[in-house]
Amino acid sequence: MNIAQIATTRRTCKAFDPARKIPDSVLADLKTVLRFAPSSVNSQPWHFVIAGSDAGRETLAATLDGAFAYNAGKVRAASHVVVFCARTALDEAHLNGLLAQEDADGRFATPEARAGQANSRNFYVSLHRDQLKDADAWADRQIYIALGNLMQAAAALGVDACPMEGIDVLALDKALGLPEEGLRAVVMCALGYGSDQDFNARLPKSRLPAETLFSEI
Repeated sequence: MNIAQIATTRRTCKAFDPARKIPDSVLADLKTVLRFAPSSVNSQPWHFVIAGSDAGRETLAATLDGAFAYNAGKVRAASHVVVFCARTALDEAHLNGLLAQEDADGRFATPEARAGQANSRNFYVSLHRDQLKDADAWADRQIYIALGNLMQAAAALGVDACPMEGIDVLALDKALGLPEEGLRAVVMCALGYGSDQDFNARLPKSRLPAETLFSEI
């Protein structure tokens, strides 16, 4: 696998083939990529809603109205759509659950190591929640790490992707009952296989030249 080739050939899919579905084994791999995405102090401030049925994708498409209507067709034609949700609060129950899972997975050689992890994570949660007052933005940054991992993995597996910030997050929250679950929608990503109507597949990629992007010290 040539990671640079994947990076230079992947694209944002603008039109999906509704007849082509992602095989279960490939979808399982993509779920694994999401589950194991890195996050600051392993906070895992996320939940992923995956719409793979016609009814599920229609629920999402129905929230895309007005200025966001241009994305509805992609959602309906895609094989699967992932809604990336952030936890509205990294509360004690979530933090305790993380620590218990890390303990069960053998992350701590000693009680001191366990206490150190708990103290470190609690420090950063408190920093963003109580001092910097940017807990939502901090969680969103973790979400975008997971999104980037998913898009790169999808390309490696031959699956096309379309990340979508052009969504009505409040309408999504309501349609999916997210506030009741302590969640809020952040971004979506449609997955599937491009159709012959995908004009972006025929266009060359365009990026600023390397010499303008990199400095060495």
